[in-house]
Amino acid sequence: MSEPRFASFKLVLLGESAVGKSSIVHRFVKNTFDDMRESTIGAAFLTQTISLPEVNTTIKFEIWDTAGQERYKSLAPMYYRNANAALCVYDITSKASFAKAQDWIKELNRQAPEGIVVALVGNKADLVDERQVDEADVESYLQDLRAQRGESAGDVIHLECSAKSGDGVLDIFNSIAQALPLEEPAAKSQQSKRVDLNRRQQTTLQLGCC
Repeated sequence: MSEPRFASFKLVLLGESAVGKSSIVHRFVKNTFDDMRESTIGAAFLTQTISLPEVNTTIKFEIWDTAGQERYKSLAPMYYRNANAALCVYDITSKASFAKAQDWIKELNRQAPEGIVVALVGNKADLVDERQVDEADVESYLQDLRAQRGESAGDVIHLECSAKSGDGVLDIFNSIAQALPLEEPAAKSQQSKRVDLNRRQQTTLQLGCC
């Protein structure tokens, strides 16, 4: 049997405030949920590993959970630059948040690295009785995206989850892990880590002085 492989990838979460980005991350990383979670300020950094036994590989996600408030939007490019994957999160009970997630995908198409794995994630699937965003809405959007971008739009992963119950959360990160290129150039990976370390230090300084 070949030696197990290890790969590290940067993942960023984008979306409107209160859609549950932090709740999704904490469900994935710590398997916890807090109804009273406060809004993220700037960005939060967490890590978690996931195993892909079919390819004998362990993937480490370096996760940047960005703030959704409009006043922090200008900081977002710092976090999705050099990212390998992005979750654009919306709340299935809010059409406005779905429109915002589409805006993030549009921005990623313009400015994110080529080959970034994008997941369009509908959170709060436990509130199905309050649903405003139907599967038909999402499929219509993806069809329009394909018309604009060609079949590459089919690479956008779409899944729904409930951070509250945990349903579907692991499926999201598994799907992303399976879509990532496992032969990441070591030099590029190390450079990205150095840049992210500097950004974490800068973010800490910014938060400490406010």
